[in-house]
Amino acid sequence: MSQSVLLNIARESIQEVLQAEESIRRSELLENYPILGEVVATEVTLYLNGKARGSSRSDNPEHSLLEDIIFNAKRAAFQDPNFIPISTSEYLHTSIELILFTADGPISHRDDPILKET
Repeated sequence: MSQSVLLNIARESIQEVLQAEESIRRSELLENYPILGEVVATEVTLYLNGKARGSSRSDNPEHSLLEDIIFNAKRAAFQDPNFIPISTSEYLHTSIELILFTADGPISHRDDPILKET
């Protein structure tokens, strides 16, 4: 599975809240990528202009990889006590870092903002 699938799940999780509609097709994702059903702890950190804008981490692996990404992406964007909830305009310029805490050690993935700064 490519890192873009994982990062897209994180992005779509935030978009679900901003757009007030469910868009993540959980059963389809689990069918196409069975590894998403494995129990894996994650950390999602949002960056705006290179600075942290929100973060959420699972301390213990309790949920499927899919559910953990969704949960932490939403918490990083809207429930980090160090920041106010992210706005749509901020989100469009935010990059996402996703860390998977695997038995072999942490694996980090990062994407670029949807809209580049001009």
